[in-house]
Amino acid sequence: MKREKFGSRLGFILVSAGCAIGIGNVWKFPYLCGQMGGAAFILIYLVFLLIMGVPVMICEFAIGRGSHFSVAAAFEKLEPEGTRWHISKWIGILGSYLLMMFYTSVGGWMMYYCFRSIRGDFVGNSAEEVGAKFTKMLADAPNMAFWTILICVIGFAICWFGIQNGIEKVSKVMMSVLMVLMIILAVHSVFLKGAGAGIRFYLIPDFRKMAEIGIGNVIFGAMSQAFFTLSIGIGAMMIFGSYLERNRSLAGEALSITGLDTFVALMAGFIIIPACFAFGIEPGAGPSLIFITIPNIFSQMPGGQVWGALFFLFLTFAAFTTLVAVFENIISFDMDLFHWSRKKSVIVSAILIIVLSMPCVLGFNILSGIQPLGEGSTIMDLEDFIVSNNFLPLGSLGYLLFCTRENGWGWKKFLEEANTGEGIGFPKGLKGYVGYVIPLLIIIIYLKGYYDKFSPLGTTTLVIWMAVAVLLLGFVLYCAGGKKKEKNK
Repeated sequence: MKREKFGSRLGFILVSAGCAIGIGNVWKFPYLCGQMGGAAFILIYLVFLLIMGVPVMICEFAIGRGSHFSVAAAFEKLEPEGTRWHISKWIGILGSYLLMMFYTSVGGWMMYYCFRSIRGDFVGNSAEEVGAKFTKMLADAPNMAFWTILICVIGFAICWFGIQNGIEKVSKVMMSVLMVLMIILAVHSVFLKGAGAGIRFYLIPDFRKMAEIGIGNVIFGAMSQAFFTLSIGIGAMMIFGSYLERNRSLAGEALSITGLDTFVALMAGFIIIPACFAFGIEPGAGPSLIFITIPNIFSQMPGGQVWGALFFLFLTFAAFTTLVAVFENIISFDMDLFHWSRKKSVIVSAILIIVLSMPCVLGFNILSGIQPLGEGSTIMDLEDFIVSNNFLPLGSLGYLLFCTRENGWGWKKFLEEANTGEGIGFPKGLKGYVGYVIPLLIIIIYLKGYYDKFSPLGTTTLVIWMAVAVLLLGFVLYCAGGKKKEKNK
């Protein structure tokens, strides 16, 4: 089948940025910032975006554009004969499915809260009443399932129409309106009474607080969030590279997308963190933060019912842009591997994702007794941990090695693809940095993060989870270790 193409450069940038700009920015980033010391975390996070996130994104785009395939078939197209790189595609395939197994639930929460805001459910409510309503929602399995299924159906319906007529058109509208609204909301939030302490927390690094939390935990969290927010490591960016024309170099496109993603993450923090301090809410409250803080903001605001509904509507848009991007990645797996039509792949993928999303939905109610990462954890926490702390960094490690190793695609071919077209070129002198320094940083931070996360849970738990980390890392290195067959002269 003929490969689809984007209708414009702006469409590519907004769709790719939409994949990166999602609930990781407006749901996960603010509460991680609150948990990990505010500005100190942000500073480290921004460094990781620049020194690690951008190079990995360029690698993903280059592999996608060079192969014209998704991660499911890209390595087979580009790898030398006799090597094992193609086995690592399962990180991308499984990672995409696992991400959607919990991302769809959170997207459903956004849509449900938009509906509730329109209905005026939070008008005049206290912080305790808002929190109680969130708890009640999580306990209502049929309601949670309904909104999860609804957002899946709408997301796959957009993908049904393809790149130009579906994903590109919808993303342009959603992304443009989302960013305008976030600026307005951020300006309002910073002028709330009592917001000054939140602004100081958000902008002035407190390294003592970071030391109390654990420097390893903060660094690991910042690196994982950098990969999570850019959606790199599981082929979500690779698929859009495969639809990209060769008239623009890739470094400039990656920087533009990272800049947009960072802007939205920082604006989300300016909306939520000052408001937390203004209303006396703990900024490190976890995933529920946005569902408690935001309704509190709007319940105190003139016309808050309308503003709250709009905020959750465009928050839903943020979720949608990532959902349809990863849905497109999943759809492309079937198209590339089995040569299915788009419509057949959409139908099969939609049914499969809906079914696989149910454990996360039920993990807050019927299956709440399952606490895989310790007391108080949920199935969602496990799925998030596997994707954010494992598949994203390890998948990124694989792309870096593939683009720099002689038994892989190789630095020369990568550079040729990355620098084809107009725009900023990727420096050829960075081979050692991309091929050795970044991979070494990922490995060290990955293993240190595991140690810091599980060492407080006891020696037995630590040994088991460290063994898991070593096995997963070993899998990536095994895939990278094959020798290419020498061509007969």
